Amino acid sequence: MDAAQDAVVKTTVTALPGDGIGPEVMKATMEILAAAGAPIEWEMAEAGAEVFKKGLMTGVTREAMDSIAKNGLALKSPLETPVGFGGKSANVTLRKHFELYANIRPVRELPGVTTPFTGRGIDMVIVRENVEDVYAGIEHMQTTSVAQCLKLMTAPGCERIIRAAFAVAKAEERKKVTCATKANIMKLTEGMMKRVFEKVGPEFPEFAQDHIIIDNCAHQLVIAPEQFDVIVTSNMNGDIISDEAAGLVGGLGIAPSANLGDHVAMFEAVHGSAPQIAGKGLANPTALLSAAIMMLRHISAFEVAEKIEQALFITLAEGKNLTGDLSPRGHGVGTAAFTEQLISNLGRASNLPSRNYQKIELTAWPELTAHIEPGTRELVGIDVFLETDMAAKPLGEALEAIAEDTPFRLSGVSNRGVQVYPPTGGQTFLVDHFDCRFLLKHPIKLDGTSANGQPEISYLVQRIGAKFAWMHIEKLQRFDGKDAFERPQGEG
Repeated sequence: MDAAQDAVVKTTVTALPGDGIGPEVMKATMEILAAAGAPIEWEMAEAGAEVFKKGLMTGVTREAMDSIAKNGLALKSPLETPVGFGGKSANVTLRKHFELYANIRPVRELPGVTTPFTGRGIDMVIVRENVEDVYAGIEHMQTTSVAQCLKLMTAPGCERIIRAAFAVAKAEERKKVTCATKANIMKLTEGMMKRVFEKVGPEFPEFAQDHIIIDNCAHQLVIAPEQFDVIVTSNMNGDIISDEAAGLVGGLGIAPSANLGDHVAMFEAVHGSAPQIAGKGLANPTALLSAAIMMLRHISAFEVAEKIEQALFITLAEGKNLTGDLSPRGHGVGTAAFTEQLISNLGRASNLPSRNYQKIELTAWPELTAHIEPGTRELVGIDVFLETDMAAKPLGEALEAIAEDTPFRLSGVSNRGVQVYPPTGGQTFLVDHFDCRFLLKHPIKLDGTSANGQPEISYLVQRIGAKFAWMHIEKLQRFDGKDAFERPQGEG
């Protein structure tokens, strides 16, 4: 190594080789980066199936956590969550532990990778909120036959990911940002993302902006994918449409992603561990290599990132020594031959130019408990969720009698979101899980000096609990004169 190379300041990255084909694609990626002169030093760490087998329920060793925290950068191969033992997904553990709230999934046609959509000019980025929504993993069995999953979306969480989407658009010189939600049905949760998008959007007048319902977005991705530039969406929606979009350009085997937070960035291949070919030298390293290219741009190593990307484009376009999944009729070479071919193409320019990139600059968020205090706050009532096998009419009548000498009145009883008492004339299949809505006869102003309606609530719940098994209670509040709760289907 000459003196000039010695003088290059290198960035230390935590490498997680992972499971299945993970170590093979990690080795290939490291070899390519080294051949290209990438300013990277590696710190190896362990996560995945073998860690679960050691009894660590997170699937990630303490040493790996400490390494990532210290370096602030990680490159990750696929990790398994074993069936039958182990705890939560190691992938989710890493995203949540380091608050990697922004998942960035580029989707671009690659030369030599032919799909039914080839030639359509697909080149977009899906920006997915990565830590909230139903993936917060807050689930409960309400009865033996009714499961609940809480969908938690926060205004700061929506604002963070929306600002991240505009940051991506700026860094990649894109022109349009589309917000995709299910706000027509989930008006409080998904609707929050739409409202925040409409609030933040005017700060970025240089970008065209629109909103689309998520199911129409999925439809339009198939009908006219070229219309999209940057799509920002919530966690589960983004999980689904980013995989769909990857399928348009060749599948998960070539799909990279970045997981960004305020302090740590983790780059990974999207595909699984492919245990059926593990150890056979057949794996395609394109996805992890593409993730590494994203990582190089994150540390502003733009020239070497473009050098590797152009070599990848040439390798794919010329079709020499491609792995089996990329070769016509599956007749391909192994990982080593593909890697050697790509290294031999370093320094060449393809017919497909790389985009102009800048570093994605996320908005820094203060390290405090986010809180937005409304101007006024009122307690309007409570929802009490009961388990019973009673029919709707006798249940409603019994609850009306219970509430008669309390500050509350029974507003209605619903089952799976549909009002069943008072009857509306509809036909609803009942399960043993009823949402019983009680409204205060006189709403209570919550000003921080009162008991916040606690005595009134306790009195009612005590009376209900004497006759029925209840699971949980939700306060019904009104913020700044506006109801902060939804009404069941059929309620007048």
